[in-house]
Order: sequence, then C-alpha cells, then structure tokens
Amino acid sequence: MNTHEEYKLIDGTFSAEDADKVLTALFNYKIDYHNREDFSNHIRFNQDIEHSKKRIQELIQTKESIQQKIAEAKSNKFNLVINSTITIRLEK
Repeated sequence: MNTHEEYKLIDGTFSAEDADKVLTALFNYKIDYHNREDFSNHIRFNQDIEHSKKRIQELIQTKESIQQKIAEAKSNKFNLVINSTITIRLEK
C-alpha cells in the first residue's frame, strides 16, 4: 500500500486577474471553513479554538501577501505561474 500520494491542485500560468480570482477563492474558502468549524466546535463541545484562530490569522496574512504580489504583477503587466500540490500521507 502506498502511504504517500501527491496531487496537483493548481498548475499553470495565469493573468493577474485570474490568479486573483483563483487564489482569493481558495484562501477565502479555507478561512471560512476554519471559522465555521471553530464556531461549531466551540458551541457544541466548548473546545479551545486557539489553534484555529492562529491558523486563520496565518491564512489572512498569506492572503494579504499574495494580494500584494498580484498587485505587483498587475501594475507590471506580468502573468503569474502558480503550482500547488496536495500531499497526502497515511498514518496510524
């Protein structure tokens, strides 16, 4: 059994506008996911959500950095080459 797999999520050259759409949607989804999970876990189980709050802040900071890079690409009329891989490893 192979316990390690890699899958391409994003692989291509994008205009600044298309890169903005794709990456903003991806980061917004992840942030929304964590917000919903935090709320649900806190209400249902009174769980500590500090780890998720930290992760949300990391995602927001990364999103802002990416938006700065996209703005730079727009102002210089550059395309963006984006490669993203999902790595899945099975553990016991």
